Amino acid sequence: MAQTSEKRHWDRFWADDRVLDDVYANDNRIAEFLTARMDITGLRILEVGAGTGRDSDMLASLGADVWTLDYSEESLHLMSDNLKQPIEIVCGDALALPIASESFDLVFHQGLLEHFRNPDQLIAENHRILKKGGYILVDVPQRFHYYTLIKHILMFFDRWFAGWETEFSVSELKKVVADGGFEIAGFYGRNLFPPVWYRGVRKILLKTGLHLPMYPLNSAFFRAVRRGFLQAVPDSVIHSTSMVIGCLGRKP
Repeated sequence: MAQTSEKRHWDRFWADDRVLDDVYANDNRIAEFLTARMDITGLRILEVGAGTGRDSDMLASLGADVWTLDYSEESLHLMSDNLKQPIEIVCGDALALPIASESFDLVFHQGLLEHFRNPDQLIAENHRILKKGGYILVDVPQRFHYYTLIKHILMFFDRWFAGWETEFSVSELKKVVADGGFEIAGFYGRNLFPPVWYRGVRKILLKTGLHLPMYPLNSAFFRAVRRGFLQAVPDSVIHSTSMVIGCLGRKP
């Protein structure tokens, strides 16, 4: 029987991470990418598979009218307890959104598409609820990264927290978005800081009572060196080697 990512995996995952101070955010990459390309003030935005909803919280603080959606009750409780901005929190299925057609300006999801064996159905639902000229932002793991190897080893032994997930190359992600009826309007690649291996070790040690800093080597000097290095690397290299990639599409 093929492995799947199911609601029980996410209820367990979010139930184990009730203390958000010990859950990594997304480095504000969603908000930074979007605000560099458009004025989000007043835009009606939906985050699908929102998890903690912290990307949405950031967008709402910048003036957007934001909704979040998830099917995990634990995720919904987590958002209800922690979001600081006035956000509409919805319980629903990403493949059958309880939302009217052509009612949002932008829909995004981070760490969601890779958990579906039928990604086209998810993208079709995103397309349905977007107004003409609206945008979709899809953020997924990039294939050529050591994260992929670690993940597949853990899935082989049925130890992966999410049950199952896949990954995408740059061309595959662009094709999924384009095949869903969108024009490609932007792309990015990001590596996580701290890296995923450190995050995994830190989480394991937390269970033993040992607390490593969430962000080691996080001085202003180190951040500046890191930014300078990334700016010197061609986008094509970053896109093909980073842990996560994001594709922005526009509905004609």
